Amino acid sequence: MEVNAIRFVVGSDEDDPLVEHVVEGLRSRRHEADVLPAAPWPSVARQVAEAVAGGEADQGVLFCWTGTGTSMAANKVEGVRAALAWDPWIAEGARRWNDANVLVMSLKRTTPETADQILDAWLSVDAPDEDELGNIRALERGD
Repeated sequence: MEVNAIRFVVGSDEDDPLVEHVVEGLRSRRHEADVLPAAPWPSVARQVAEAVAGGEADQGVLFCWTGTGTSMAANKVEGVRAALAWDPWIAEGARRWNDANVLVMSLKRTTPETADQILDAWLSVDAPDEDELGNIRALERGD
């Protein structure tokens, strides 16, 4: 079975072994991962979000201490649906039911093992649920 490579852009507000682990995990799963230099969380979140919204990347991965700040900041960019995932079920649901295009993880609370499970779950969804996608599109249109 051939895997369709996804172009990821990855950003964090600090250099951390978890970021390196996730980047290696994406690449070992045959996906592209462009890693941005560490920057303050609002800035790196904006850079990742704009790369996804602008089509420079298919999806993004963001990190900060809790994951909350980068997810909130990324969601300010039109066309971005960033989801903070702390376990595989949340990650899969965010892709399937919400068409999330930016995965966010906490540097403080995510272990490498959990990050691997989150990536597997995130990547297991080929396409969002069309009924649910309609709900997201209606919200984006202001319906």
